Amino acid sequence: MKTLYGKECKFYYSDYFRGNETAECRLLANNPETEKWFPALCQTCPVPDILQANQCPHLHLYARVAKTLFGLSKKVEVEGFCEQTFAQVKEPRVGCGQCQTVPRVFYDS
Repeated sequence: MKTLYGKECKFYYSDYFRGNETAECRLLANNPETEKWFPALCQTCPVPDILQANQCPHLHLYARVAKTLFGLSKKVEVEGFCEQTFAQVKEPRVGCGQCQTVPRVFYDS
């Protein structure tokens, strides 16, 4: 579903049909230890870019709302975990490096 800022995100949900005004981030809703989500966080959220860059089915994302320097504003911080290699992913846009294998066509014969 598209966010209010025009990016496609599978974790964003909104329902404005017949007077309903529901909007939520289901990725942040899975984390009970985070601060409350509000729609303006979608403007700088890195999750839509990560999902577009890395389509690995084994990548599992964890997100939380964190305060920026001096605590004046908030942003979404994302961590990745590979369910196949059971390793923490340092850069979720790239992936763990173990799941994506190079086809044999590209090897020197």
